[in-house]
Amino acid sequence: MKLTTAQPARHPQPTTKALALTYLMFDRPDLERAERFLNDFGLVTVQRDEATLLLRGTGSAPFCYVVRKAPKAAFAGFGLQVAGRAALDALAKLPGASTVEPSNWPGGGDRVRLVDPSGFRVDAIAGQAQTTELPHRSPLPLNSADAAVRINATQRPPVGTPEVIRLGHVVLELADFQATCAWYTQHFGFIPSDVQVLPDGSPAVAFMRLDLGDTPADHHTLALAQGFVSKYSHSAFELIDADAVGMGHRMLREQGWKHAWGLGRHILGSQIFDYWQDPWGDKHEHYCDGDLFTADLPTGIHPVSREAMSQWGQAMPASFTKPKLTPAAIAALIRNLRRSPDLTLRKLVTLARIFA
Repeated sequence: MKLTTAQPARHPQPTTKALALTYLMFDRPDLERAERFLNDFGLVTVQRDEATLLLRGTGSAPFCYVVRKAPKAAFAGFGLQVAGRAALDALAKLPGASTVEPSNWPGGGDRVRLVDPSGFRVDAIAGQAQTTELPHRSPLPLNSADAAVRINATQRPPVGTPEVIRLGHVVLELADFQATCAWYTQHFGFIPSDVQVLPDGSPAVAFMRLDLGDTPADHHTLALAQGFVSKYSHSAFELIDADAVGMGHRMLREQGWKHAWGLGRHILGSQIFDYWQDPWGDKHEHYCDGDLFTADLPTGIHPVSREAMSQWGQAMPASFTKPKLTPAAIAALIRNLRRSPDLTLRKLVTLARIFA
């Protein structure tokens, strides 16, 4: 089986172009515990019954986080906004896609349920109505050595749970890296903003942004990383400024939640970040001050390394990327080594050395 070192690239004629990351879906055995963490994290409960919990940020999206009651905790998938019925009809023709169906979640609209090559559920959503924004504080004015904007006034950010404004991005680990990257560029028009490569030239991480033309888009809405099994890595939620990120750190620590990594500033994407684990160990990121790119900016290629993950702050701990070697994970590793064109023992050893 021949490995390919081809880099992820934009597709010349995608099936459609995603316009936004709309929501994440998780399965959880305990909705009350999930809600407690997510409220402390800064999300606002929109709807809850015995089977489902939905939450939102302060932005106009009617919800951005779905928790479904289930016996086993798992990441279930995510939703992408597309432009209208024609886009849904085109996506419904893809192998394994559902028909176009109405959504019964807040905001309504229609959707097509798809499954990507790595087995993640992807909902394509069109016609979802937006809702009234919730109030959030303004960014704090900062005095610098060159410009004083705050005279005879103190700086006192409010003490309390940070206000999540919106869902920013989701990061997935994949065994079938090349096929999955190609699926998202071909069918949703994602553009690789930056790709990190291993010493042999093979891609290891692709940071993918939406193609919004001349409208600036986040450096990445979807990031895909080479792994030995397909799994959720983390998701990220935007706050108003660095003081909000710092206040979130304080409040989550005081509530007894488990810290994963931060504070710091990323190199690719530039976000000031702080990561926390929910009750099931899944990582959730607070961030602010991310890069914005228009569609014409070319892809950057960079060597992957642990040092490339942050510019300042705490070095990325080994626990952040260390896999859980359960019997099921070991069995999946053996299966994927046998069948995936993107995996070899040598590549896995290289990745382990880089992030150990």
